[in-house]
Parts: sequence; C-alpha cells; structure tokens
Amino acid sequence: MATRPTFVTCTSLSFSWPDGTGVFDDLRLAVGPGRTGLVGLNGSGKSTLLKLIAGELTPTAGAVRTAGEVGYLPQNLVLDTALRVDRALGIDRARSALHAIEAGDTAEEHFTAVGDDWDVEERARAVLDQLGLGHVGLDRTIGEVSGGESVLLRLAALLLARPDVLLLDEPTNNLDLLARRRLYEAVDAWSGLLVVVSHDRELLERVDQIADLRDGEVTWYGGAFSDYQAALAAEQEAAERMVRVAEADVHRQKRELADAHMKLARRRRYAQKSAENKVVPKIIANNRKAQAEVSAGKHRHLHAERLAEARSRLDTAAEAVRDDDEIRIELPHTKVPPGRDVLLLRDLELRYGARVAGGFELRGPERVALVGRNGAGKTTLLRTLAGELEPVAGEATVWVPLRFLPQRLDVLDDGLSVVENVARFAPGATPNAIRARLARFLFRGARADRPAGTLSGGERFRATLAALLLAEPAPQLLILDEPTNNLDMASVRSLTAALEAYEGALVVASHDVPFLESLGITRWLRLDGELRPTTAEAVREGLVEEAPDARAPEVPEAEALAAESLEVK
Repeated sequence: MATRPTFVTCTSLSFSWPDGTGVFDDLRLAVGPGRTGLVGLNGSGKSTLLKLIAGELTPTAGAVRTAGEVGYLPQNLVLDTALRVDRALGIDRARSALHAIEAGDTAEEHFTAVGDDWDVEERARAVLDQLGLGHVGLDRTIGEVSGGESVLLRLAALLLARPDVLLLDEPTNNLDLLARRRLYEAVDAWSGLLVVVSHDRELLERVDQIADLRDGEVTWYGGAFSDYQAALAAEQEAAERMVRVAEADVHRQKRELADAHMKLARRRRYAQKSAENKVVPKIIANNRKAQAEVSAGKHRHLHAERLAEARSRLDTAAEAVRDDDEIRIELPHTKVPPGRDVLLLRDLELRYGARVAGGFELRGPERVALVGRNGAGKTTLLRTLAGELEPVAGEATVWVPLRFLPQRLDVLDDGLSVVENVARFAPGATPNAIRARLARFLFRGARADRPAGTLSGGERFRATLAALLLAEPAPQLLILDEPTNNLDMASVRSLTAALEAYEGALVVASHDVPFLESLGITRWLRLDGELRPTTAEAVREGLVEEAPDARAPEVPEAEALAAESLEVK
C-alpha cells in the first residue's frame, strides 16, 4: 500500500465529448489520502471524472495531477475470455521467468523479469484467497470464471500492483453477496488514496468523506454516507425554511407596495378636492399636491426596491433547494390473467452446465426472483429464455410477448444517437412520439441527440429501457438482469414504483435484496447448478452464498456474455 503522501488535483478542468456535449467547465478538485465516496445523479459526470483522473480521457482544458501510480477499475469491465488468469493479474512475465529459472534456465532476461518479486505466485494466491478466489487457478482463462469473479480478478490485479491511487467505478455491480463482502473487506484494508463511485450504501458506509458532484461542482461532506444524508437533509430543511421566510417577505413587500399606491391615490384625491373647493389658495394647493406626489413616489419606489430584493432572496433560497428531475417509467398497460400459461421449462440443460431438472411453469402475473452466486448461470438462463441462446437440451417455451433488459445494456449502437437507437426498436413510431417517450426518461432536446457511446451507465440504462418499452407488441413478460446496476437511488425508486404497478409476469435476477423485496415477489428461485426454491429470508441472510469448496462447477457467464473485445490493461 502507499507509504508516501498521495493526492489528486484537478485545476480549471474542462471536458466535452467530440459532439460538443459539455461535461465539466472549470472544475476544481483536490483529494488527499483516505477513502472518498463520489456520488451524484446519473449523468453528472462521475465516471467521466474517474476516466480523466486515470488518463483514459484527455481534458479539453485544464490539468489533472496525481502523485504516484493510479489503478482504475472501470464500471463496465470487459475482458478477453481467452486471457489467462496470470496475465489478467499482470504477473505472467514474472511467473514465466520464475518457472524458467527453476527449470535451470539462467538467461539474464529471466532475472530481469523477476526483479525482486520472487514470491509473486505466493502473493497472487494470497490476494486471490483474500477476495474469495482461492479456487481460481493461475493457468485458467477468463472464460472459465463468472462476470462477478472477473471484476474481483481485476481488483486482485490492482491490489498486486499496489497503486498509490485506487479508482473504483461501481465495483459491486454484478457481485453476489459473498463477493461484495470480500470487496468491502478490501476497501476497509486500503490505506492509500481511494475514490469510489457507487450507489451501494453499504460500501459507501466505509468511506471517510463524501464528494457530491452536482452541476459541475463538488461539495464535500465529512463522514460516511449516512452522515452525508443527515447533513444533506439538514441543509435541505434549512433551505426550505429560508424559502418560506423569503416567500413571506415577498408577500409583505407586495402588501406594503399596494399600501403605498393607495396612500398616493388618497393624497392625490385630497389635493384635488382642496383645489376644487378652494380651501386654500391655488398656488399653495398645487404646491402641497406636488410635495405629496414626490413623497408618495419616494415611498412607493422604496417599497418597489424592497420587493425586488425580497424576490431576489427568494430566488437565491429556491436555488439551494434540490429539485432533481426523476425519470417517469410507465410500463405498458398489459395484463396477464391468473392461470394463463406464460413460461414452460422442461428438462432444460443450459450451456456451461446449469440445469432445470423436470418441469417448471410460470402462470399468470407471477413475480419470480432469480438469485444465486456469481457463475451459477443466471444470465445464461435469462438469455436462453429470451431466445438469445439455444439450450443444450430440453425445452424452453415462452407463450407471451416478452422484453429482456440485459445486464450489459449492449442492445444500443454506440455510433447512433439516443433517438436513432429508439427508432430502431419502434420503426412505426413517429419522431414526436419517440421524443415524448424519451423526455420521460430525462432525454430532452439536445440530450436525445447525443451518441449512445457518450452516455453514463445510468443514462444508458434509461435509453435502453425507453427503447424496449416503446417496441411493439407490448410485453406480457419482463425479464430483467441486474436492473439496478448503475442507477442512482431516485431512479431505483422510480423503477420500483413502475414494476409494482406492472400487471404482467416478471422474472428478475438481482443481488439487490432490498430491491427484490420491494417488488412483491411471489416465488424465490435459487440457481446453483439446478433451479430450486428458496426464501427471501435465506437470501437476506446469505445462505445462498456457499463456501467455494462446496459450490457447483463454475459457469463462465463472462463467456456467455460474449465479452471478447477488450484486453486487460
């Protein structure tokens, strides 16, 4: 771990995407040693900021400085499935040289490759054990491990490299309960500079401070996430109180201004009557009238200024109150009557070994939660139900229209705009209908014309969901794979509310137990080589997470996801 002072600074940092979409303008940031949680709404620029710090992106203007080596775990990790584990860990050259020396080859390049790292294999196995990956051999390939385990392998590579600055972007995505606990322990033990972007509350309870990224500026809060929430709630209560005070002041100033107008009118009428009745000489009456108008005019002007100032204070107070837009998810108004055949599985054997022995039926508007450890085959099963994968044997029949929201959100074309992507799924929809639907998902105006490749994880989810829900025919079965990944908490609330109102059948795979419990699940199913019933209590208590030596053979969901494009850095 880091022993010398480390820091990250961003000075006058600006960044825009190639299409001109701005993300930051003159951002200033300074982070010192310790654990920092970076939070903010979807699309606020959290992932972009980490990429800028890691050197994955180049600033449009300004500078980023880091003291020491930087390790970066991206949000959407894609590894070459043919990659060996030792290479993914970054120890393949040293390990190969060490084996050559042990075999009697004393070539100088081998000693150079090993350097001082003679215990490289022991250190690697110790880190793998620490993360619950002791069963993963160094000679295996990435295609033989699950998606969640591939995330932990990348983290193991970072721990072995011992960077001074560690950047983690949504590291608990796709991790099962046991894997999350391993990650939490690694974060607890980190002694250098750590910046983590996450919507995982339990992970954010382990940080020393919260950096809230909002409207291109960072506001700091000491303590963990619960302290941040308490401080934010107090701020918002004070801000709302100031709004009420300012509103009352505006109303008072309006009344006083109206009173000033009435006084001026009364003085005018009095002066006019005095002149008409010749109570005083005309010259004196005119003089009094003029003085009254000047005095009343000054009084009216004073109250007008006070009203303007009161309105300005109200505007300032209102700006301090957060009024964040939330997505409005309206699922199709489809209804599946009780008893209707929705899904039938019979003696199903999936790719990579998982099975559904005998028969399984889903009828009517049932809500099924699919749980299990990483590598159990949940994604493979859902992709088979969606028709993306053919079963090895057996039968998988869906009797109703369905929509599948994949874990990787890879249904969008990165080169097309959000509008163009949605139009692909709904060729019969008018441009106005498409933009109206996108507006509900917070893609308004120019935002809807952004290329899909520039979207954050949460924005990508919103665009994918908008595209799937606009497609025809309306689905009577929704299949969702880890739908809360990358979503901010407001969006999770909106998704939950929409799913609660949905009257079709639902199959959801997730490690987010509170989210599942909020959906009114009617059946909990556990996949661990075979599909079998379980309970919410067992899932909550972690009983579905078995020790590695008791687990079924690994199902390489990383390979099932066809993640074959990028190489580990």
